[in-house]
Amino acid sequence: MNNETTTLISLKEAMKRVDQKLQVLEAQFKELDFTKDNLTQKFEHHSKTLANQAAQDELWTAVLSFKFTPMELNILYSYIIEVLIRLHTRVLEKLPDLVRGLPTLASILRRKVKNKRIRVVWESVLEEHGMQEGDITALCTFFVAHGNKAEYYIAKVRQMYIKDVNFMITNMVKNQALQDGLLKAVQVIEKGKAVRAPEEQKSSLEELIP
Repeated sequence: MNNETTTLISLKEAMKRVDQKLQVLEAQFKELDFTKDNLTQKFEHHSKTLANQAAQDELWTAVLSFKFTPMELNILYSYIIEVLIRLHTRVLEKLPDLVRGLPTLASILRRKVKNKRIRVVWESVLEEHGMQEGDITALCTFFVAHGNKAEYYIAKVRQMYIKDVNFMITNMVKNQALQDGLLKAVQVIEKGKAVRAPEEQKSSLEELIP
C-alpha cells in the first residue's frame, strides 16, 4: 500500500468522523430547538395565565369596591339577572334535548368547556346578543359578589328611580371590562341586542380573516 492510498484512506476515515460529528451536532441542535420551542410555549401560556389572573383580580376589586347605593345596586342586579336568564333560555331553545341537563346558566358555562355542541350554541347566542365571554365574566362576577343581598326590580320600577342608567354606569364604573359588561346588559334588555364598539368589531373580523 503506497503513501497516496494510505493518505486517501485516512482522509476518508477523517471525513467519516467529521460527518458523524456533524450528525450528532445536528441532532443536538434539533433537540435544542425543540426545547426552546417548548419553553417559549410554556412562557407564553404562563404570561397569558398571569395576565388573565391580573385582569380577574382587577375585576373583583372593582366589583367589591362599588360606591353604589342599595337602590342603584338593585337596578344593576336586575339588568344582569334578566340578561343571564335570557341567555340561558335562548340556549335551551336551541338545545331542547338537553333541557334537563342544563338547568342553570352555570351548568352551561361548566359543560361548554368539554362539550363542543354546547360551546358552539353558547357562542352563537352571545353573537346574537352582541356580547362576548368577557362580558359574561364581568356580569357573573357582579352576580356572585352582590346577588345574595340585591333585590330584583321590574322595568317600571327601574325607570322610576333612574332615568339614565347608562350615564350612571359610565360615570361610576371605571373598570373597562365591568363597564362594558354592564352597558351591554342594559342594551340587551332595552334594545334586544348590544351594539359592539368599533374595536370589538375589528377584533372579530381579524379572528375570521387569517
